[in-house]
Amino acid sequence: MMLGSSALVVVLLLSQARSFLSPPEDDSIPDGWVLLHVVQGHIGAGNYSYLRLNHDGRIILHMQSLKGDADLYVSDKTLHPSFDTYKLQSATCGHDVVVVPGEFARPVGIGIYGHPSHQESEFEMRVFYDQTVPQDPFEKGSYSSERERGERKAARAAEDDFQEEESIFWTILIGLLKIILEILF
Repeated sequence: MMLGSSALVVVLLLSQARSFLSPPEDDSIPDGWVLLHVVQGHIGAGNYSYLRLNHDGRIILHMQSLKGDADLYVSDKTLHPSFDTYKLQSATCGHDVVVVPGEFARPVGIGIYGHPSHQESEFEMRVFYDQTVPQDPFEKGSYSSERERGERKAARAAEDDFQEEESIFWTILIGLLKIILEILF
């Protein structure tokens, strides 16, 4: 009886190892898609992690929550999209997919949100470039796109200035709190 249960445990472990080492069947990608990046990370409950997409063209974001539940928010208007400010989103439990159109202004902000239902979420995101969508060769030289690029630069500069002011504020506040705590204790 002991030998039979040991053999059963060995068979179970071998099957788990085989499934771990063999690639998943849903990893097949269509012809014409090029893998650009694979991003892995952890995110705490209720927190955001931000990425920036600069690559032109149609981009497909495939994100798999390996542990917990990470959600995906995308915007071409802000580099810090959230569940309040986004253009595209995928908030499923498990596999999230967002297709970023080539018409989106670059850079594109990508926000990864750790759902509060889990203490920590672990994710893997694969970023694909879709070569099957033809690019417009005249799109970048137009007056409107030059003007839009200037507007985006100005908006980014204002956002960066705000973040720098916010960072200085928090640094001073934390320093004052440390001094007060040292005096009290």
